[in-house]
Amino acid sequence: MTVLDHFIHERPPRPARPTFWRWILAGGASALLVTLAACAPVGPDYQPPQQELPASWSHSDTASAQPLPAEKLDRWWTLFDDPTLTSLIERANRANPDMRIAAARIVQARAQYRVTSAAQLPGVTAQGDYSSSRKSANVPSSSSGSTQDLFQVNFDATWEVDVFGGIRRAREEAEARFGAALENGSAIRISLEAEVARNYLTLRGSQERLATSLKNIDILQQTLELAQGRFASGLGNRLEVTQAETQLNLSKAQLPSLQNTIGQTIQRLALLLGLPPQGLTSELTASQPLPQLPLLLPQTLPSELLRRRPDIRQAERELAAATAAVGVATAELFPHFSLTALIGLQSNHLDNLLSTGSRYWSTGPAVRWSLFNGGQVRANIDLQQGRREEIQAAYKKTVLTALNETESAILALVSEAQTRAALVTAVTTSQRAVELASGRYRSGLTDFLEVLLSERTLFQLQDQLLLSQQQTAVNMVALFKALGGGWPLDTEPAPAVTATP
Repeated sequence: MTVLDHFIHERPPRPARPTFWRWILAGGASALLVTLAACAPVGPDYQPPQQELPASWSHSDTASAQPLPAEKLDRWWTLFDDPTLTSLIERANRANPDMRIAAARIVQARAQYRVTSAAQLPGVTAQGDYSSSRKSANVPSSSSGSTQDLFQVNFDATWEVDVFGGIRRAREEAEARFGAALENGSAIRISLEAEVARNYLTLRGSQERLATSLKNIDILQQTLELAQGRFASGLGNRLEVTQAETQLNLSKAQLPSLQNTIGQTIQRLALLLGLPPQGLTSELTASQPLPQLPLLLPQTLPSELLRRRPDIRQAERELAAATAAVGVATAELFPHFSLTALIGLQSNHLDNLLSTGSRYWSTGPAVRWSLFNGGQVRANIDLQQGRREEIQAAYKKTVLTALNETESAILALVSEAQTRAALVTAVTTSQRAVELASGRYRSGLTDFLEVLLSERTLFQLQDQLLLSQQQTAVNMVALFKALGGGWPLDTEPAPAVTATP
């Protein structure tokens, strides 16, 4: 039989005096406190912010664009149909240092929520001790020179009755901050996925530009050899050879810049994946074509940003936490009530520590009220209200920023798509111009400068077209990010919203 079993099953002796009224008084006070604890907590109740949003996007009805279903946003990178891109994003989500930091912050916020929630429950502590003491024989008393042992075991229980809701408001604040930490993790994830995709598309675009430049250098080398042959046969002149050499060297001068961009982009991707600078060199050095997507524009509405974008959701949770903090500060204006109980065993001899006569106990309510503190409580309330107003303004700014980013991403995507279409036409006509100029030169109808100018124009247009194709893909990524794509959207209710035409 344990100490608790012995205490529970052994019936206490009848006291010498009735304790009925003391039990009635203590029980009545406890019942009253528990009843008061069910009252509404002080401070403002949180209400989701109202925000006016437009009913549709300004440029979402472009005729040449294909609709983008909202469900495709969860894993938008799979639309590029590039296994390497998918692998890089998945590995970055697992190993990126910022993602690990966000995960650690979520663990901290969850633990803080558990700590705060535990304050609503009674606290019980157990204690056991032994002491031995001896009275001095040179001090006259009835127990001079005696030695005394004391054995003691007790349980101490304390419960703060949350009459005015300070603990409940603190729990609401911790819960909201935990939610904000989760949303912050999602926001970091979205930014990471977009950054990996942007760098990957830049890498493939630069590799394709490098390959095209090398092909053009081969053509210019052939042109130079043609000019040299004509000069050797007396049909050309030294100026034509010099012009061809100049054009060839100008094209070669662009290669180091492209090679530098490729090398630095691979290093940035390695950093995003939590690898050393050369961690992806062997995997990504081989040139691959730039993934292509048709022009996609969202079917989502502006109001869905409030649910889709984690930065907005995080700002909303921070506003909820700030509102609860006002209630926590307000509760300090009122008294704090608690119920305490102490029960234990105490004896001078170990052999009778478990006997009925060794028991002792105490119980009753307690109150703590700070009557004068120099205005600190009210100053703290003003402080928390000021923070709440600041966070509410920050929430509205976050929503407006999200709307601006999305509208800008749509406009940039549509504009670049139009630029790319014009460049496609320009490259086609420029290729025809090079063929005509080369034919006229071989027939002796024009000089060599016309050929060089036609080739230079074609090479510039080809490079601009590749840049435009790369930028179109990057703008598509920017749109996915602006729409809050890249994570599975849950079914939590969104803050209230008013659509404006």
